Amino acid sequence: MRNAFVKRLIELAERDKSLMLLTGDLGFKVLDQFRDLYPKQFLNIGVAEANMAGIAAGLALEGKRPFTYSIAPFATMRCYEQIRNDICFHKANVKIVSVGGGYSYGNNGPTHHALTDIAIMRVLPEMTVVCPGDPVEAAGATEAALNHEGPVYLRLGRSNEVVLHEKDLDFKIGKGIILREGKEIALISTGNMLEISLKAADVLCASGLSVRVVSLHTVKPLDEPLLKECLENFPAVFTIEEHSILGGLGSAVGEFMVSQDIKQAKLKCIAAPDYTIHEVGSHEYLRKICGLTSDQITYTIQSTIKEWQLC
Repeated sequence: MRNAFVKRLIELAERDKSLMLLTGDLGFKVLDQFRDLYPKQFLNIGVAEANMAGIAAGLALEGKRPFTYSIAPFATMRCYEQIRNDICFHKANVKIVSVGGGYSYGNNGPTHHALTDIAIMRVLPEMTVVCPGDPVEAAGATEAALNHEGPVYLRLGRSNEVVLHEKDLDFKIGKGIILREGKEIALISTGNMLEISLKAADVLCASGLSVRVVSLHTVKPLDEPLLKECLENFPAVFTIEEHSILGGLGSAVGEFMVSQDIKQAKLKCIAAPDYTIHEVGSHEYLRKICGLTSDQITYTIQSTIKEWQLC
């Protein structure tokens, strides 16, 4: 996803000289082309994320359109107060880009896990939260974020994500995408779990179930009409995310159900557990520990449906 993000950002920077890219001393090689093409639109702030957020806010208030870039925990938690006070309180037109959602940086240990970022960013006033599901969505989200007035948090995977859309999208913030239609259960995915959700749907469909798959790439604001239609017309709805079980997509959908007094559907949230994984290993290894592989998610869905006696 990050390669798709940088490629689209380079295209946008060519025609919009107000666009700027700030990095916290990260993105070497992947950001080099942008730096070489547009040196006056690029700043390496160093390992000083709080300063990066403050500088970005100042640039935005002077008419620039800055993107900040870092690994997810550093892009959000190290500078959370500055994001709140400098960016959100002023509705500054800053786009906060994080790379490595979930367990993407598993080999670096729990300090590099991004499992609370959606939760903390979506509670900020004025903040929009976008988690694209593949490189095509990432490119579309980059342009949509640039054109959106106000703060945006753009959560990317690390690398090597599979292209799941056959062509470019008319990507709209706050409008989910139905990748597969179905009638019996709905799988609502956000971020880098979209590929796994589709794989789970393949197995479930082969077993005779009719499965809808939705990429709900915008966690704030939610696509309320699409979400309401899913919850009112499907007896079982599953949210799937590589984020803590607390505060992310599942929590947002649950809050929406309560606010709308929707009682027709049963909701099951599939996400990372509410404890720290201290093991060090690959992305896939950590997903397996937490029950987030396609096989494990398929089993969870099948077991839940059987328990609920729906099919």
